[in-house]
Amino acid sequence: MSKGSPSAGQGTGNGSGPGGGHGAGHVSVSHRGSVDSLGSAHPLDEQLPAVFADDDFALRFVSGLDVVLAPVFTVLDCLEAYFMPSLAPEDFLEWLTDWVGTELDGTEPLVLRRHAVASAVALHRVRGTRRGLAAAVELAFGVRPEITESGGATWSARPLGSFPGNPRPGLHIALPVRDPASVDGHRLHAVVAAARPAHLPFTAEVTTTPSLREPTHDREA
Repeated sequence: MSKGSPSAGQGTGNGSGPGGGHGAGHVSVSHRGSVDSLGSAHPLDEQLPAVFADDDFALRFVSGLDVVLAPVFTVLDCLEAYFMPSLAPEDFLEWLTDWVGTELDGTEPLVLRRHAVASAVALHRVRGTRRGLAAAVELAFGVRPEITESGGATWSARPLGSFPGNPRPGLHIALPVRDPASVDGHRLHAVVAAARPAHLPFTAEVTTTPSLREPTHDREA
């Protein structure tokens, strides 16, 4: 079965990240497939020499080739759409996630995967930093993690002051969610291991989001 392209009659995705569509909660899905009666952008019968232009058999023969070549021309005309995270068909998006080195396992929602591909270059620039680690975890789970690290910085007007931080290097990541059982701890460990500073040992845990306290009212005596 010949393959079409996003602009060859298929649905296309809009928005490269959460909230990037035309409305809240609206996500268009891209699909690929054959398109019935797809015309060729470059019909072969228009390029035949004059001696064949009036030959019925020659015209019917090349019209069969037009059916085969039409999807190829359409894909080539819209090739840039395949490399745009917001427009790439879902099956091609899986290739893009591998090409740009995103930390995904394929179970994330489609809109999140598109956002991950679009953000890959920016994340690679800050990989191994606190900001990069927080962004990678938030991208994978949709929650901003709490990061505790052993390092620190300070200044003193006097010499021989105490050093800040913990002398034992380490990193701790806590992911606060409403339902800890819904988060794969092994997945969190893998994401942190890939995005953390390479020289730091770390621990990671899923915690419960602190519930909001009920407002208190002073009672009249």
